[in-house]
Amino acid sequence: MVEPIQGEGGIVVPPPGYLSRCAEICRRHDVLLIADEVQTGLGRTGRLLACEHDGVRPDGLILGKALGGGLLPVSAFLADRRVMDVFGPGDHGSTFGGNPLAAAVGTEVLALLAETRPWERAARLGTQLMETLRAAALPCVREVRGRGLLVGLALDPALADASEVVTQLLARGIATRDTHGNVIRLAPPLTIDEATLDEAARRILDTLRMLTPAGVDADVVRMQ
Repeated sequence: MVEPIQGEGGIVVPPPGYLSRCAEICRRHDVLLIADEVQTGLGRTGRLLACEHDGVRPDGLILGKALGGGLLPVSAFLADRRVMDVFGPGDHGSTFGGNPLAAAVGTEVLALLAETRPWERAARLGTQLMETLRAAALPCVREVRGRGLLVGLALDPALADASEVVTQLLARGIATRDTHGNVIRLAPPLTIDEATLDEAARRILDTLRMLTPAGVDADVVRMQ
């Protein structure tokens, strides 16, 4: 079981071919490859599913968050019949699993995604956002990484505190969160427009500039 892009691990994007190699090893040893796409799935990374970036069709797929369309909590496990048929009546139960309201909302969300294809905008705007953040070349930013509208700002902890940055951004109208200690996770709505995204990038960069001591040489601080 693997995340195509690590979320809580700090928005870590694997090298090209990583997932396809995982799939090859799993097939060779008759092991299921299950992709956890709760964070990356349904358009977030510039494809409907993040596995598609590597051309991989996993044996099992975990979805959630976006599947509810912002209306109610919904999650799902998807697999081919050869996997799902290992369960018989009474083998597996869930208090809320398969309830009609959740199924109706999830089905409608999938239909809406197929109609609007938000991953295409996510791919374009995500590239734009990351290019803007990289071009600023701030000393406190070690790396800008991600795919689509799932972006991680890896900060130098000697120059900026991620939790403090999150607090300052919230005061400026931008809800983010820190993860893996020193990474700021940016996951704007897939419906965000270009002007709003540009303004958000400006506020993020202004905030980071304010929190970085003036005249600090990042290389000197790291050596210390």
